[in-house]
Amino acid sequence: MWQKLLKKFEKYPAQAKVLKLLFERGFQVNEEGKVTSGSIEIAHTQLAKEAGVDRRVVDATTKTIVSDELLSTIFKNVHSIPFLKDVAPSLGLGVIIIIPEDAADVGILAEVAGLISGSKVSIRQAVSDDPYLTDNPRLTIITDKKVPGELVDKILELPSVKGVSIY
Repeated sequence: MWQKLLKKFEKYPAQAKVLKLLFERGFQVNEEGKVTSGSIEIAHTQLAKEAGVDRRVVDATTKTIVSDELLSTIFKNVHSIPFLKDVAPSLGLGVIIIIPEDAADVGILAEVAGLISGSKVSIRQAVSDDPYLTDNPRLTIITDKKVPGELVDKILELPSVKGVSIY
């Protein structure tokens, strides 16, 4: 699907950078071409600075999004979520980061979640990087408490898992 979206911008690599930034951050684009997060409007100049492009590239990207049915539907409905990874330790939560053998494989989350629940640890949040959007995708799982070492050993035994980090 991501390749289908990027194809619409294949002649405009700077606009593709903006498209990726908008999608990664979960920013919406409304009917007027304004970029928002909920009801908060985000200045095109700020987006341009973050993407390393000129503001006019952001303007052109949002104009393309508004005029394309598929892009418009996606960017009217995409949302961001609070990702707890960096604040989990301050909240007394555990963090497990799974490095998969192949992130496109089926069942990685199910296998890992099964081991976690079998250890009587509750999952508060699971966020998986999209292997088509990220060069080194990870599965990040936030748990209700610190993860016991024996659980890490069990996760490492899974054939779908290359590595594990916890904190």
